[in-house]
Amino acid sequence: MEKRLLSGVKPTNRPHLGNYFGAMRQFVDLQDKYKTFIMIADYHALNIIKEKDQMSQNILDIALDYLAIGLDPKKVIIFKQSDVSAHAELTWIFDTLVPMPFLMRAHAYKDALAKDKEISVGTFNYPVLMAADILLYDTDIVPVGQDQKQHVEYARDIALKYNNQFGDIFKLPEPFIVKDLGVIPGTDGQKMSKSYKNTIPLFGTDEEIKKAVMGIITDSKEADEPKNPEACNIFALHKLFLNKEEQDALRQRYLNGSISYKESKEMLLSEIIKFIEPMRQRRLKLAQNINKVKKILKNGAKKAEAIANKKMDQVKESVGLVI
Repeated sequence: MEKRLLSGVKPTNRPHLGNYFGAMRQFVDLQDKYKTFIMIADYHALNIIKEKDQMSQNILDIALDYLAIGLDPKKVIIFKQSDVSAHAELTWIFDTLVPMPFLMRAHAYKDALAKDKEISVGTFNYPVLMAADILLYDTDIVPVGQDQKQHVEYARDIALKYNNQFGDIFKLPEPFIVKDLGVIPGTDGQKMSKSYKNTIPLFGTDEEIKKAVMGIITDSKEADEPKNPEACNIFALHKLFLNKEEQDALRQRYLNGSISYKESKEMLLSEIIKFIEPMRQRRLKLAQNINKVKKILKNGAKKAEAIANKKMDQVKESVGLVI
C-alpha cells in the first residue's frame, strides 16, 4: 500500500526563499513517492488572522503559491482544512481524553506565556487540532524541520492514548526530517525567517526582491580586496543557484579580490529572477483563472473528506456513538 504524507501550511505569510529551499521544493519531489496531502490550515490561521478579507486572500495566495512551484493536483490532494468537518469533530473527541498539563508543554503555549500574551483557547488547544489533522488520514510521515518534531510527537502520544482506551484505530505517524541544506541565511546573516524581517520573497516583484538582495549585510571590504566567501551571506545564497563549477569560479573571484559585494549582489539578483521566472509565469496563469484554483481545492476537499469520514465512522463506532 502506498505510504501517505501529510503537510499543513498556515495561510498567514507569503513564502520566501528559505521556505522554498527548506521545505516547499521537497514536497514537489516527494509527490511522486507518496500519496501526498497538502492541507491549507485555515482553522489554525484563525489564531493569528482576525480580518475576513485578509484570510480569504491569504488562502487563495497560498494555494496559488503551492500550485505554482509544481505541485500537481492529479498527484496531490490539496485542500482547505475547514472544508473537511471531520477535523473539528475529531479534535473534540481527542479533547475529552487529553489532560491540560499535556498541552502546557507545547512550544507555542510556552512562548505566548513567556511573552505575557493573551492566550486563546485555540492557541492552547492547537496541538490537539494538529493531531487530528495528521491522524485522520492514516498518515505515515509528516515532513518537519528538526525544531518541529514536537508536532508529530503530540500526534503519536494522542494516538497511543486513544488506542489504549478504545482499540487500535490510529496509525502512529513518523516525522520525516527535511534534508538539512544548512541554515539558509537572511539578509542579516541570521536564519531567513519572517520573525527576523530578513527574508527575500519568493513571489515578490522585481523591485521587492532587488530591495531585499541589495540590503544584504556584508563587511566593509573594498571592491578590490580579497574576501572570504565562506563568511559572506551573499555567497551562501549564490550556492542555492550555482552548480559546483560556477561556485568555484565565483569563490576564486572572492579570494583574489576581483569582485565587489555590489557586483555579487547584482549577480545574485539575476540568478534569483531567472530561477523563479517559470514559477512566476505559472502563478500568473493560475491567477487569471481563480475559479480553476477554487475548483482544485474543492475537488481536493472531496477526496480528503471521503478518507476522513471513513476514519470518523471507525472512531464513532469505537467510542460508542453508533447505536
